[in-house]
Amino acid sequence: MMLKVLATRAVQGALPVLIARFEGAMSAQVATDLGPTNALIARIKGGERADAAILTRQGVDELARLGILDGASAVDLVRSVVGLAVKAGAPRPDIGTTEALKAALLAARSISYSRLGASGVFFAGLIERLGIAEAVNAKATIIPTGLTGEPVARGEVEMAVQQVSELKAVPGVDIVGPLPASLQTPSVFSAAEFASPTGANLARAFLETLASPEATPAFTAAGLEPLVRGALAEKGS
Repeated sequence: MMLKVLATRAVQGALPVLIARFEGAMSAQVATDLGPTNALIARIKGGERADAAILTRQGVDELARLGILDGASAVDLVRSVVGLAVKAGAPRPDIGTTEALKAALLAARSISYSRLGASGVFFAGLIERLGIAEAVNAKATIIPTGLTGEPVARGEVEMAVQQVSELKAVPGVDIVGPLPASLQTPSVFSAAEFASPTGANLARAFLETLASPEATPAFTAAGLEPLVRGALAEKGS
C-alpha cells in the first residue's frame, strides 16, 4: 500500500529514518511531498488531498476547522526555533543578544530567508519589530521554497535564516545558533490525518510511529525538540 504525506520542510531531516522504520514494519510505502508550511496549506485549501499532513499546529487547527483534517487525530510532534547559518568555515557573528543580532544583520552583505515557511513569516515580522526591515530586505534573497542555506553553501549569500532543523539539512553551512530566546516564537509542528484518508488505518499507524518514544532520537538529531509522547494513547487509540 502507498501512503501519501504532505510535510513541512522543518521535519525533513528526521523523516527518512522514521519513514524507513514505518515502511519496514508495515510493508507499505510512503510518498512524501515536502514544502513550506503556508504553501502546503494553500495547496490543501485549493483541493489537494493526501492521507496525512505535518504542518504547524496553527495550520492543522485551521484545516481541522474547515473539515479537511481530522482534528481528533492531531498530535504535536516537535518544537522548533529559528536560527542563523553562514558558509562552513566563515566567521560566525555574535547573535547572542537583540542588539548583537541587529548589528549582525545590518553588517551582513546578503541574507536569505523563506517567503512562505513559518520561519520566513516569523523573520519578516521580527525585522519589522526591530526597525531594520527596509535595510535587510534591500539585500535579502527571499526564496519562495526550499532551503535558505543552499545559496549560502554555494557562496552566493552570506547568511541564512530558517528553522534550525532546515539549516542542519544543508551540507556546507555552519549554524551560528538560534536567534535570542527573547525574540523567538517557537513553532510547534503537528501531524494529523485527512478527514477521509484513502488508507485510514495506515495513516493512523504512521502518526503512531511519529509520536512514539522511538522517534525521539531522529527528531533530536534533526535539530528539533520532541514533545511529550503518549498523546495518541491518551486519545484512546
